[in-house]
Amino acid sequence: MKTEQEYLSDLKEIRSIMEQSSRFISLSGLSGIMAGIYALAGVLAVEKILYGKHSDSFLQNMPQLHRHVPVAPIILTGIGVLALTLITGWLLTRARARKQGVKTWGYASKRLLVNMAIPLISGGIFAVILLLKGELNYVAPATLIFYGLALVHGSRYTLHDVRYLGITQIILGLIAAWYPGLGLYLWGTGFGVMHIVYGAWMYWKYER
Repeated sequence: MKTEQEYLSDLKEIRSIMEQSSRFISLSGLSGIMAGIYALAGVLAVEKILYGKHSDSFLQNMPQLHRHVPVAPIILTGIGVLALTLITGWLLTRARARKQGVKTWGYASKRLLVNMAIPLISGGIFAVILLLKGELNYVAPATLIFYGLALVHGSRYTLHDVRYLGITQIILGLIAAWYPGLGLYLWGTGFGVMHIVYGAWMYWKYER
């Protein structure tokens, strides 16, 4: 007959299995690193679009970016970065899921996607509206904050570490709203540097 300690051990094991089945734990750390690299490349591209050869005056001129901004190239650059990020993330995450012997598109991944979709889509539409209105200074804060909210909300359905990345993005977004002159650099820090740091940490902690 089982002892009380053995019953507690069984309950803990059952709970662990239930938690794993309700969380998508196959996110690839390498995909985070690649997303960060794409984001930094996007920052450089946007900087060249805005200032050309005079990008060294970026910090001084950033607060006046609402005047005569070439919106279309910036939107296309953003779409390109997003497309590369999604494709790379899907391929690397699928490869890791197969290695683990789990489905990429299952109950847990659907819950993760659905719960992140609302703040991500809302933030994307809001950012495009800001661009079309010429309020470029607040695009970086808006995208950082909405993305951070999506990560915090989605962390309930994946690795808990994602929550800390989300909180970091929100903080960077609020700083960018207060200091609009640093918007693009803070965007690069959040989507670029922090993704590389997060991806490397995830790879070291879960994949090596």
